Amino acid sequence: VQLVESGGGLVQPGGSLRLSCAASGFTFSTYHMSWFRQVPGKERELVAGINSGGGSTNYADSVKGRFTISRDNAKNTVYLQMNSLKPEDTGVYYCNAVGLRIGPPLVYWGRGTQVTVSS
Repeated sequence: VQLVESGGGLVQPGGSLRLSCAASGFTFSTYHMSWFRQVPGKERELVAGINSGGGSTNYADSVKGRFTISRDNAKNTVYLQMNSLKPEDTGVYYCNAVGLRIGPPLVYWGRGTQVTVSS
């Protein structure tokens, strides 16, 4: 199983970035996908999630109206479009996959991609 994030980098406040997470090794279209972020000294927090079919999404209050999560099940990829970025959006962004089943869910994580918002 692999989740590989890409698209992070340094951007000025007010700018945009698009993160991608390419998945392999599991049936992507049956998994709920999410983006989390973490800064040093703080717990990893949920940024956005999307259900397996792509028809339902949820967002942290801090990013509503600025970030959009989407997925392409044909390409086994989930995206996070980030607009109007703020310095407080800085952190390592992780891709997460959760597969529901009878018993404990299957949970996979990527290795993260750094996003730095600074002038």
